[in-house]
Amino acid sequence: MTIRPAGSADAEGMSRVIAEIFAAGLRKEAQGPDWVLPRYIDNERRIECSVAEGEQGRILGFQSLQQAAADNPYGVAVGWGIIGTHISPAAARQGVGSALFRATLRAAKAFGLENIDASIGADNAMGQAYYEAMGFRTYRTPEGLVCKVYRVGAPS
Repeated sequence: MTIRPAGSADAEGMSRVIAEIFAAGLRKEAQGPDWVLPRYIDNERRIECSVAEGEQGRILGFQSLQQAAADNPYGVAVGWGIIGTHISPAAARQGVGSALFRATLRAAKAFGLENIDASIGADNAMGQAYYEAMGFRTYRTPEGLVCKVYRVGAPS
């Protein structure tokens, strides 16, 4: 498995991951490359977006880190990081999430972030468990969400 920055050519593979998550009943809707590209790859608030690529070049998952703006949909404090993780159910429990988070954390430290928010659906026990395992802790619970924070600390 290779972890690398996402590029425009990855939009199709990333949307396939989202479709696999949707097909497994773990996401409310699937989205195509035209949705993935501006939201994750070309987003002006992007700090990092990494993909996990398998040996055959297949995208196994991806993780996005963006800087929160005043109008973000999660109510995250301006300047914090907002993380999103998407891993194919076929690649679950293979270390994809941990490897992606190592790359994201390096980017967060280099950028100078102090806090990263993960806003997870209240009904998404698997997502909540993943972020807990990565060191995130619950700091607020607006209706329908569990919001966890990772305290980055000083850049290394």
